Amino acid sequence: MPSSRSDRIVFDLDDTLYPERDFAISGFRAVGIWLGRDDFSDRCRTLFDDGCRGDIFDRALAGSGLSVRMEALVEVYRDHDPRIRLCPDASRYLRGHADRFGLITDGPERMQRNKIAALGLAAFCDQIIPTGQWPQRFSKPHPRAFQMIAGRAGRRRCVYVADNAAKDFVTPNLMGWTTVQIMRPDRVHRGDPPTAAHAAHHRIDSLDHLDVLLAVTR
Repeated sequence: MPSSRSDRIVFDLDDTLYPERDFAISGFRAVGIWLGRDDFSDRCRTLFDDGCRGDIFDRALAGSGLSVRMEALVEVYRDHDPRIRLCPDASRYLRGHADRFGLITDGPERMQRNKIAALGLAAFCDQIIPTGQWPQRFSKPHPRAFQMIAGRAGRRRCVYVADNAAKDFVTPNLMGWTTVQIMRPDRVHRGDPPTAAHAAHHRIDSLDHLDVLLAVTR
């Protein structure tokens, strides 16, 4: 049941269209190659799997005997060409519709554009907005990116599909969009809503269910 042309469907990127964990593992591998130390990337992956976030490189460097600037590791991680793939349901959804989609994603611009290129999303999206192209204050939940999408949507219903209720849905909710949280089991951020206003209107566990949901909520 393809989505109606009356819907302007907009996706988040990380843990919505592909597993963010895969980017992290790809980045750790790139850093290990840059250092010439496979054990470093293995250590980073173990820390990640143990739930560490934010200070993985600090922890991996501790006791490693390496003398390297943290900024250099972060640059390699962010700027590498990632080895990532669309989730199977995301690939089916994007390829199964003639309509093109919008994309709003947070994060450093070059890093996000590398992901977008690796996933081939330009073939499916006619509006791609990495908020990292602007100063940090314009990242979600700032309305700037959502307003740009709405400005081109005309009278179509806007739908935002994303994973992180801590920041993804509060603004489109206020703007009258339909919001859908995809609950991937291995997502990096749990993304529980801090308030009722942050919660998505609907939840799904696969994009295979999106068109049916949109049909019954129209």
